[in-house]
Amino acid sequence: MTIRVLLADDQALLRSAFRVLVDSEPDMEVVGEASDGAEAVRLARERRADVVLMDIRMPGTDGLAATRMIGADPELAGVRVVILTTFEVDDYVVQSLRAGAAGFLGKGSEPDEMLNAVRIAAQGEALLSPAATKSLIARFLAQEGTSEADHDPDRAGRLDSLTVREREVLVQVAGGHSNDEIAERLEVSPLTVKTHVNRAMAKLGARDRAQLVVIAYESGLVRPRVE
Repeated sequence: MTIRVLLADDQALLRSAFRVLVDSEPDMEVVGEASDGAEAVRLARERRADVVLMDIRMPGTDGLAATRMIGADPELAGVRVVILTTFEVDDYVVQSLRAGAAGFLGKGSEPDEMLNAVRIAAQGEALLSPAATKSLIARFLAQEGTSEADHDPDRAGRLDSLTVREREVLVQVAGGHSNDEIAERLEVSPLTVKTHVNRAMAKLGARDRAQLVVIAYESGLVRPRVE
């Protein structure tokens, strides 16, 4: 199945470069280009995009607002947003994940990293570039006041609906581990891990794995730590 990619960036030169890169792959194609967030939301719906490469800073409706709009629209439930940012250490990182982004990637990433990001996002996985470690996410959450006393009581309460194994898997997901890695750590099959992840997402109302990571920190299941 061909992955339908939408490019959203206010710089035409970058969009052109991304288009050449994406269209060079046999399993994906660019279905549209947007220069601002509002246009990105409209085209995501019209062109039936699977993945949106979304610049976070654009005039008018920025990438963060557009991501929130896509995440809140039931008709766009299947659309995955990968945030593109010039600075990977960015105040918008956690905000974009909370808004429904599948992950984020630095604009200075290697071409193979970007193509891999599209494939990972299309599969419903969380995508965090190598520089975006779990400690980075934890640091931003801590800066925003997500201390042990500030954890979201509603989300903390919803963790009660998880089984012991689902909690274990959630901790591993928050650590940035893939299904295969979690399977090896917990000595179960990758399919079993996927089942637990899907059940945890359903119970916690998470759009994807990236939101599971944020929920794990916000609920207090995983504590922010700066290394």
